[in-house]
Amino acid sequence: MVMGIFTVAIVLLNIIELSNGAITSGYQRKSEPSMDLPLESFPPPPGHSAPEQVHITQGDHEGRGVIISWVTPKKHPGVVTYWEAGHEQKKHKTSSKTTHYKFYNYTSGYIHHTLIKGLKHDTKYYYEVGQHEVARRFHFTTPPPVGPDVPYTFGVIGDLGQTADSNQTLEHYVSNPQGQAMLFIGDLSYADDHPFHDNRRWDTWGRFVEKSAAYQAWIWTPGNHELDFAPELGESVPWKPFLHRYSVPYKESKSTSPLWYSIKRASAYIIVLNSYSAYGKYTPQYSWLEQELPKINRKQTPWVIVLLHSPWYNSNNYHYMEGESMRVMFEPWFVEHKVDIVFAGHVHSYERSERVSNIKYNITDGLSAPIRDSSAPVYITIGDGGNVEGIANNFIDPQPHYSAFREASFGHAILEIKNRTHAFYTWHRNHDNEPVAADSMWFYNRFWHPEEEPSTIR
Repeated sequence: MVMGIFTVAIVLLNIIELSNGAITSGYQRKSEPSMDLPLESFPPPPGHSAPEQVHITQGDHEGRGVIISWVTPKKHPGVVTYWEAGHEQKKHKTSSKTTHYKFYNYTSGYIHHTLIKGLKHDTKYYYEVGQHEVARRFHFTTPPPVGPDVPYTFGVIGDLGQTADSNQTLEHYVSNPQGQAMLFIGDLSYADDHPFHDNRRWDTWGRFVEKSAAYQAWIWTPGNHELDFAPELGESVPWKPFLHRYSVPYKESKSTSPLWYSIKRASAYIIVLNSYSAYGKYTPQYSWLEQELPKINRKQTPWVIVLLHSPWYNSNNYHYMEGESMRVMFEPWFVEHKVDIVFAGHVHSYERSERVSNIKYNITDGLSAPIRDSSAPVYITIGDGGNVEGIANNFIDPQPHYSAFREASFGHAILEIKNRTHAFYTWHRNHDNEPVAADSMWFYNRFWHPEEEPSTIR
C-alpha cells in the first residue's frame, strides 16, 4: 500500500512538472473540418431588392455615433430613418455613401454606409434601412457615457466562418443575453478558401451574422482571410472586399488607415491593430501606436484592451510563433502602459496565458524566456469560432509555463467589466446544444488594482 501511494505521488509530481502547473483540457471534440453551409442556407430577405447584410459598428471615438451598413442588389438611394425609442413621432432621416466593387468574376451589390453622430448615451434607438415596402426595421442601444466605473459587457468571437459549428457559436452567443457589443478578432467569411475567392461567401456571411450585427456594434479586427490578395486572378489590391463592406471610425483616433484604430466604450479603451500591415519602426501603424498609448487616460477609461489577429503567446503548433516579430516590436509598450488584456485569433483553438512578458532579452545574460510580470497583459487566443478549416488540436507538449489554460474546441467569450478594478471573464465551449463555461477568471485592472489575480488554474 505504501509503495502504491509512493507511485501515485511520483506520477502526480511528473504531471505537475510537465504541465508547469497549468491546464490542458481533456475535452475532446472532432478534429475534422466542418463544411461551409450551402449558399442557399443564407437566402436574402423577402422583397424586391430588399436591404440585407445589415450591420453596425461604433461611429465615433466616444460612443455617441454609429455606422449603419447594408447591401442592396440594385442601386437605390441609401436612406436610414431612425428615432429614439418611445419617440416615433420624431423621426430623422439621413443618406448613405454608396460603393461597390468587382473581384475577378464577381460584382458586388450596392454597399451603403451611413454615419449617425450626436446620439444620446445609453439610449435605445430604432432604425429602418430602405424605403416603402422593402424597408427593414432594427434597433440598437448606445453605450453609457465614458467613465471609470461604468459596467459594460463585451462578447468575444474570432475566426467565425459559416459552417454548422460557426452557427452553433453564434447561436450560443445570441442566446446569451449579456453581451452588449462584440469584439470580433478577425477572419470573417473565409471566402478566400473557395475557388476564385468566391465573393458570394461575403454575401452569405453578412446575412448569417445579421441576427446579431444589426442589433449591437461589432468592433472589427482585420485577419489574414480578409487580405484577398490574389495576383493570379488579377487581384493585386489587398483588403478590397473587407474595406468596401466594413467601415470603421479610424479617423476619429487620428489613424491613417481603417486597418488600425481605437475607440472608447464605457470604461474600456479598445485598440485594434493589424497583424498583416507593416509595423516596423517608423511605419504608419508603429507611429500611430507610439502616439496612441500615452494618450490613454486611465482615470477615464481604466481598462485597456487590444485586439489583433496573430497571437503573440501561442503553445499550439498551428501558426506557432507567427506573431513573434510584432511581439518583439510592441510588447515593451504594452508592459510600460499596463495593457490589461490582448485578444487574438488565427489559431483555431482556445488558450489563456498567465501575465508574462519577454522583454528583457540579452544575448550575454541569456535572458530569453517569458517571465511572470504583473504589468503585462493576459493574452487570450480565441480563434475558435468554428470555421471551415477545422480545429487546431496539436498543442506543444509539455505545456509552457506561460500558458494557463488551453483547449482544442470551439466557442465564444464574455467579458463583464464591473468597475475600475474588477472584470469577470468566461469562455463558453460549444458543448452539444449548450454553451458550457469551461474557463473563467477575475481580472484585476493593471492601473487601479495591480495585484496578482487568484490562481488562474481551474
